[in-house]
Amino acid sequence: MERDLTLIAMFAALIAALGLIPQVTLAFGVPVTAQTLGVMLAGTVLGAKRGALAALLFMALVLLGLPLLSGGRGGLGVLAGPTVGFFVGFPVAAFATGWITERLWRLPMGLAAGIASVLGGIVVLYVCGITGMSIILDRGWLEAAALSTAFVPGDVIKAVLAGMITTILYRARPRSVVSRG
Repeated sequence: MERDLTLIAMFAALIAALGLIPQVTLAFGVPVTAQTLGVMLAGTVLGAKRGALAALLFMALVLLGLPLLSGGRGGLGVLAGPTVGFFVGFPVAAFATGWITERLWRLPMGLAAGIASVLGGIVVLYVCGITGMSIILDRGWLEAAALSTAFVPGDVIKAVLAGMITTILYRARPRSVVSRG
């Protein structure tokens, strides 16, 4: 229990710390941040439940006003912005990523974590994010989806990194990574 609480707090801190990394602007002018990598890693390393709890803790800290989102944003105003769906989707994506990783235990860890990061950390997160964007911007879901497509290449890179980092952690400390069956 104490170990679980420590890991949950550490991964909430990791998600926050990744918000300090300056955003990278892609060649066509779209900014990419590192925080979703933390959400993916929370799922692949901690598993569904603990990963979601780490993302929920991070969300709670942001909503309390701590400027932990990329760009130094925090507070209840985050819930009124066009990225609210992505923010609210963090624990859902961490849960989905962890759940998928847990079920792919027969695959090599890096491959399982990479697939889970794409399905949970991109597909599930984008469903939440695009839905929120559609509501806040008062646009159709497909139109909001089109606005989000520019972020996909950066998120695929993060999914690959999540697979690689999870593999490194698994090789170094197998018991520190999500249960493998």
